[in-house]
Amino acid sequence: MFPVFKLKNQIKNYAWGSPDWIPELLGEENPDKKPYAELWMGVHRDGQSQIEYKGKTISLAELIEQDAELYLGKGNTALPFLFKVLAADKPLSIQAHPNLEQAQAGFERENNDEIPLAAPNRNYKDSNHKPEIICALTSFKAMAGFREIGEIRALLDAFGMEDLADLRAALDLGLKEFLHILFILPSAIRQRIRDRAVTHKGRLNERYSQYRDVWETLASFAEEYPSDPAVLSPLYLNLIFLEKGDAIFLPAGVLHAYLHGLGVELMANSDNVLRGGLTSKHIDRQELLHILTFSAFKPEILHPNPSKYPVKCKEFSLSVMKYPSTWMEDGPAIVIVTCGKVVIVSLGEKDNEKSEESLKQGESAFIAAGNAEKLSLNGNFTLYIAGIGFM
Repeated sequence: MFPVFKLKNQIKNYAWGSPDWIPELLGEENPDKKPYAELWMGVHRDGQSQIEYKGKTISLAELIEQDAELYLGKGNTALPFLFKVLAADKPLSIQAHPNLEQAQAGFERENNDEIPLAAPNRNYKDSNHKPEIICALTSFKAMAGFREIGEIRALLDAFGMEDLADLRAALDLGLKEFLHILFILPSAIRQRIRDRAVTHKGRLNERYSQYRDVWETLASFAEEYPSDPAVLSPLYLNLIFLEKGDAIFLPAGVLHAYLHGLGVELMANSDNVLRGGLTSKHIDRQELLHILTFSAFKPEILHPNPSKYPVKCKEFSLSVMKYPSTWMEDGPAIVIVTCGKVVIVSLGEKDNEKSEESLKQGESAFIAAGNAEKLSLNGNFTLYIAGIGFM
């Protein structure tokens, strides 16, 4: 049986998506200019990939359920990761994801409270945690992790609003108290934050030019979300700038937001999100404060070494391959071609048995486990590989 199955994947048309980037990757027209935000590859129930199998269209999950050991390898019972292409034309909400214990408890609690899975006020869509890695396919801008407290103080001082004295003082009690005070700022102060962010951007750039990116980002948030205290987030979260091929890994409990750019995102098989601002969606600030890690954290910018990104995570690993290459993954994998065309050649049990499958830019496939010595990749291509990880 040929071990490569082409995938037909679901598109998520969230408002922050780009009408151009994913359609261009897929080679598709988008005459209505719908926002294409995410392309999901995997078995999550909210976005299952489909395959052609014995003349029928079935889900990838159904294929794996037929013989998990055959397709996933010995000891694996379910595909543990979710692979995405993410196109952020506008900023995503500020958010964080729970650890495994928090996810299990939250999912059970909301089930017991009989909150429907599709309800807008549902925090936990499943019982899994969601560590993740984002790898840039274009220049990519993000915020991730709390700045050092001294740096937050310096930025608040530079911003220069007497109304924020209580917020600055809360830093003496730690980041949790700081966020608590931020969340309950009166509406009048929020409006003055908005006004200062927009009207003083030029003066702040002139006086504190080393923080130019901070003021520009803060002003753009203030114009889009004028009553949201999270417009101050560039003062307390690290701004991260990635070039094509750069990646960052975010463990559970890290506050972050993807702001602009196209990337591949790989995570544990979960859709649990706790939001903290810059969104019209449900925000449960009390639960967010419960799951956050309150310490300074700036993610390291990662590069493949030589082809695999150096992340220790049992659910997933991310690799990039370019022409020509020998297939190195022994476990199951999902691949997506981001440039060019690849021909995957599979050697059968006998010397004269050989099969080929072609994938062009934007196409993806599931590759079953146990094929490290059977596959070769020919052509002029770049592809990203989601595989099962290690600790």
